[in-house]
Amino acid sequence: MSVTKVAQARLPTRFGFFTSHVFRDEAGVEHMVLAAGEPKSGCLVRVHSECATGDILGSLRCDCGDQLEASLDAIAAAGNGLLIYLRGHEGRGIGLGNKIRAYALQDHGADTVEANHQLGFLADQRDYKAAVAILESFGLSEIRLLTNNPDKVTALEQGGVKIVERLPLWTRDNPHSHDYIETKRKVMGHFAP
Repeated sequence: MSVTKVAQARLPTRFGFFTSHVFRDEAGVEHMVLAAGEPKSGCLVRVHSECATGDILGSLRCDCGDQLEASLDAIAAAGNGLLIYLRGHEGRGIGLGNKIRAYALQDHGADTVEANHQLGFLADQRDYKAAVAILESFGLSEIRLLTNNPDKVTALEQGGVKIVERLPLWTRDNPHSHDYIETKRKVMGHFAP
């Protein structure tokens, strides 16, 4: 997959100052990157999947918004790194409407993996090729990755990115997200804290 940079500007945030970059992939999906400092080999990177309910609306059903904020804090504190915000990843790649349908199934006892399967999807349908292409555009072949997801590590490594260090990114769960986080740990094999 290839990506094309289509925009760049300064972006002051409550987490710190970043340079925002927008890349468009071959399918026409635009992904945003927030860069702190001048990213260099071995810098801190978070590849974050779009989650409108968690990132924008503050949903307590997942830990996405908390992970996004913790990542921005960590990258800003490091003074050097990237947050790659991958669009088209809503609901582990099933889309917003299907994600809300999955929520309804979860309300009746299914876990997140079972709900996706009941809707005819894989547990996780995301693809990280755009992230690999974005890292290549920054000249980054070695990174320190903020993630708990072993599939993300594997996908980036298969794309030619060397993960020199994986840093955990667990946030506090709550009564609404507890089962979701336990499913990530026990069913999906996410690295435990």
